[in-house]
Amino acid sequence: MAQTPSRTAVADRGDTVLHEAAVLVAGQRLDSEFQPVVNPARVHEVVGRVAMGTGEHVDRAVAAASAAFPAWSQLSAHERAEHLARAAGAITAAAGPLAELLTREQGKVLWESRVDVGGAAHILGYYTGLAERLAEDEVFRSDSRGTIFSGRRPMGVTGVIVPWNSPVYLAFLGISPALLAGNTVVVKPSELAPLTLSAVLEMLAAKLPEGVVNVVPGGGEAGAAIAAHPGIRKVFFTGSTATGQQVMRAAAGNLKNVSLELGGNDPAIVLESAVVTDRLVDELVQSVFTASGQICFNVKRIYVHRSHYDRFVERYTAAVDRLVVGDGLDPRSTIGPVNNRPQFERILGLLDRTRAAGATVRVLGTALDPDTWDDGYFLRPTVVTDVEPGAELVSCEQFGPVVPVLPFDSDDEVVGLANATEFGLAASVWSEDREHALRIARRLECGSVFINVHRIGASDVSMPFGGFKGSGIGRGHGITALEACTELQTIADYVDVSGFPGPSR
Repeated sequence: MAQTPSRTAVADRGDTVLHEAAVLVAGQRLDSEFQPVVNPARVHEVVGRVAMGTGEHVDRAVAAASAAFPAWSQLSAHERAEHLARAAGAITAAAGPLAELLTREQGKVLWESRVDVGGAAHILGYYTGLAERLAEDEVFRSDSRGTIFSGRRPMGVTGVIVPWNSPVYLAFLGISPALLAGNTVVVKPSELAPLTLSAVLEMLAAKLPEGVVNVVPGGGEAGAAIAAHPGIRKVFFTGSTATGQQVMRAAAGNLKNVSLELGGNDPAIVLESAVVTDRLVDELVQSVFTASGQICFNVKRIYVHRSHYDRFVERYTAAVDRLVVGDGLDPRSTIGPVNNRPQFERILGLLDRTRAAGATVRVLGTALDPDTWDDGYFLRPTVVTDVEPGAELVSCEQFGPVVPVLPFDSDDEVVGLANATEFGLAASVWSEDREHALRIARRLECGSVFINVHRIGASDVSMPFGGFKGSGIGRGHGITALEACTELQTIADYVDVSGFPGPSR
């Protein structure tokens, strides 16, 4: 493949600039086939183009990452942290324009994009602060017989496969601990929102030694090649449960270590001991509808004790009705469009089937610009009642601006309803009685439980995060993610083996 000069954008007709997500290997862009990236608020507007990476591109990227690994891994953790800190500064300086680009390609409103892009520098900064955790081996025993100690060692080339919903933030939750641990990376941005992440990764790569960071955007071919590649020792994957199963099967070929953060169907439980305040209602609006419902640990179903149910539904629907749906760059918008046509059509089909089953479907909110509504993948926020506990809408991960609200009568009943799914990512419990909330929280089959909150910011980068059951394997965030990027090596340095069993002489 021919190499082309590094660049951040390509010029289109007139004054329009189209951004480009290219294959980046050892600091050079490689030739590839491209497809357009469109604005989900105006689907006829092409924002840029994305390389459709192939298995051959992945081979090249893995070769570059493998070549860079010995020198990068032999740096001290503090030296690697210094590189990452410089990269964080460069990313922060460019965050404003990058957030606008993310809104244009992904659809989310601008404040959400700022959080997403700002997450790159924030997460890098957090992990640089953990360098000391890798700096020294831990001694388990030291006596006259010798010393036994262990330490964390890098795994090698790490693949990071990223979804389209929070592309920058989620990528750096895998990239940052992998790099600090001494691994090199091959990152696959989603073809549905690749532009901002690719620009950030190009800045990161420029601050690190050649080949430490490599990028292969694209669809299923690139992802499958990363999952199966014999030169990759670790894969971070964030996405659907079905695709996670495919990654795990492919990774078995060379017994890769895998971290899988998969789908969620998170319940929010409003207990009898709760009080339906404005704060509770507003928090649950944010919990459901931030990013148009396209966050893995957004609330996907709400259970309300029957003593509060009618009042909650009345106040909740009134609050949801105040939401404004429009272009994410318009400051009047509170939620933007969904990201892509397949997801848009999936949600419409789900709502059609829910209506046909007899549920009450309330389509709420305001269209900011009705005249251009059909130009984008816009959906108004929707609250569903009179729905059966086992209905499709309740049991699936709808991943859109739709939520069912169901009544319950007892703690045992709601725990059973909350756990009656193969998902187990997160949940929240809402109560004025902390001990009551904690008792319920400990009975829920999920990786994280939040008390009286359940939205962006609740899952802090320092706390372990991941799912039970079909919601994933392993944990990300915090020191846990750093440990997941390393192998634990034990060294036994004996000076006296006379006491070991064996034939006497």
